[in-house]
Amino acid sequence: MGFKEIKAEELVLNPFTKIGKEWLLITAGNEENCNTMTASWGSMGVIWGKNAVTVYIRPQRYTKEFVDREETFTISVLGEEYRKALNYCGQVCGKGINKIEEAGLNPYYVDGTTGIEEADLIMVCRKMYHDDIKPQCFDQEEKDGRWYPQKDYHTMYIAEIEKVLVKEA
Repeated sequence: MGFKEIKAEELVLNPFTKIGKEWLLITAGNEENCNTMTASWGSMGVIWGKNAVTVYIRPQRYTKEFVDREETFTISVLGEEYRKALNYCGQVCGKGINKIEEAGLNPYYVDGTTGIEEADLIMVCRKMYHDDIKPQCFDQEEKDGRWYPQKDYHTMYIAEIEKVLVKEA
């Protein structure tokens, strides 16, 4: 089975369940070296006239090094049968191991970056903007204490969705 490209406007999904309950894999790097991580925070929409995603990565995540270094990254959406792999990718650092392989997954190389072959959906994303979440910017101060007791604030990345690939049946 392969993938076919569709327009972002053709996507039919509920971002609240896809991101918050089913989770995503954020993957960056190339055929020589890549890494992936599970994400359950993010958003999809339109900004600056572009179809876009927003993802959040903590500073200690190894995948952040790849996202920071590269111009593009992917978001892969996998089915529930890959819940064990999603859990693994959310708990294990990829330094010194092939995390994708260890999770029982396979890389899918596309447009100079890497997605996940087992995905039902892959979005190739080009970074447009990033910034760190700042404690002084919380309008609800209790969010800082609840989500950042270690003060390890996420970096927020806004990226244009350049390509959408869906698994062919």
